Amino acid sequence: MPGQEDVTTPGGIVIPAHAITWSFARAAGAGGQNVNKTSTKAVLTVDLTALEGPRAAVTRVTARLGAQLRVTRQSSRSQWANRQACLEAATAGIDGASRPAPPPRRATKPGRGAVERRLELKRRQSAKKRDRRAED
Repeated sequence: MPGQEDVTTPGGIVIPAHAITWSFARAAGAGGQNVNKTSTKAVLTVDLTALEGPRAAVTRVTARLGAQLRVTRQSSRSQWANRQACLEAATAGIDGASRPAPPPRRATKPGRGAVERRLELKRRQSAKKRDRRAED
């Protein structure tokens, strides 16, 4: 596409212009006659093997998303707005996949207060049920 430029995600990963492919089709759903005569549905295909940026981040992206990312948007009646929505979704997805996994949660024991509250609740429930029992 003429005038197409590289896209940089907020996380610093660069999507080169040659890795971006656009296609357009007629959108489905509501919209009256406009839907039947204009191709406003935008389909963005990104070749993830061509991403540029920190090696570890790019490796995480390709491991989590594969070799291609395909994003489709048809929520707007405007092709331009659907293209912008595709780009936003793609950059958000790539950034999300590039983040390292959070550290595993360290298992901890319940605190003394939590244990005491649990035992007190058990005592109250036991006393309540004991009081409801019929005397023999």
